[in-house]
Amino acid sequence: MKKHNFSAGPSILSEYTIKNSAAAVENFAGTGLSILEVSHRGKEFVAVSDEARAMVKELLEVPAGYEVVFLGGGASLQFCMIPYNLLGKKASYLDTGTWASNAIKEARLFGEVDVVASSKEANYTYIPKDYKVAEDSDYFHFTSNNTIFGTEIRYDPDMKMRMVCDMSSDIFSRPVDVSKYDVIYAGAQKNLAPAGVTLIIVREDALGRVERPIPTMLDYRTHIKKESMFNTPPVFPIFAALQTLKWYKEQGGVKAMEKKNLEKAAILYDEIDRNKLFKGTVAVEDRSIMNVCFVMNDEYKELEADFSSFATAAGMVGIKGHRSVGGFRASLYNAMPKSSVEALVACMKEFEKQH
Repeated sequence: MKKHNFSAGPSILSEYTIKNSAAAVENFAGTGLSILEVSHRGKEFVAVSDEARAMVKELLEVPAGYEVVFLGGGASLQFCMIPYNLLGKKASYLDTGTWASNAIKEARLFGEVDVVASSKEANYTYIPKDYKVAEDSDYFHFTSNNTIFGTEIRYDPDMKMRMVCDMSSDIFSRPVDVSKYDVIYAGAQKNLAPAGVTLIIVREDALGRVERPIPTMLDYRTHIKKESMFNTPPVFPIFAALQTLKWYKEQGGVKAMEKKNLEKAAILYDEIDRNKLFKGTVAVEDRSIMNVCFVMNDEYKELEADFSSFATAAGMVGIKGHRSVGGFRASLYNAMPKSSVEALVACMKEFEKQH
């Protein structure tokens, strides 16, 4: 039976990425060695790292004055690296979910943090609107897609100050105006590669402005200067990331991915809205196209466990909702084929027929 991987992360990867990465585990670039054991300073891997960084710039149309680095530590390490490098006196943050809240907590260790708005009181079921950001903020930080709650900011806000964004779960899913940001960061395990590497896009002239001393490993300039090779980088995830980036280019780039993602999400949301058994959990205008969260309608709550078992038996993997929300979550990352979304919809229709 075909498995349909809706896991929120680590998540589905393209067949292209898996096939090429598996081949490199056995024999990398004709070296007779596995990608798991080669030197990160060997010319073969240096070429991989250089190509991956260049392809990020190409796909996202990164303007001059920005650098791309690959770091360890996950996006969570960036919660402190951002304020360490950028927060002089005050920064503004938008609280839209668990990861935004964690970023706020870390930033408060470094200076004043103005939480401009929060949807916590409604269990993060919407994106706050009409908030004001102080113009003397060193930066405005937001999380573009909230994997746990299923909301998404699918545009680049217009702000008078520079922005910082955690795009861990929707990077490469839509075009981005990189010029509006000081830093864009993304853990790889949603739309890029296996867990273990984090992508950072950083505006160089935003650095070196804070007065505090910064530990060497936490200073972005260290990693820019050494081209992500200050210490041993996560070699295998970077190799896998390059395969994903090549696959994106083959598919027609980021605009093509966005078109496919909108189509996939519409198929599932239309069924959620039509099917008497289910309902969405967030404001319609803020629905994520990456993480679709839904629950059983109130009068059918007792069927939740039954549907979970039914879907699992039909090959649906990873659709259990996060404990903060309950119900179900179908993650439709870039590598998710439309056929898998259609299979889930068929499963929902069949379950409705039976009840």
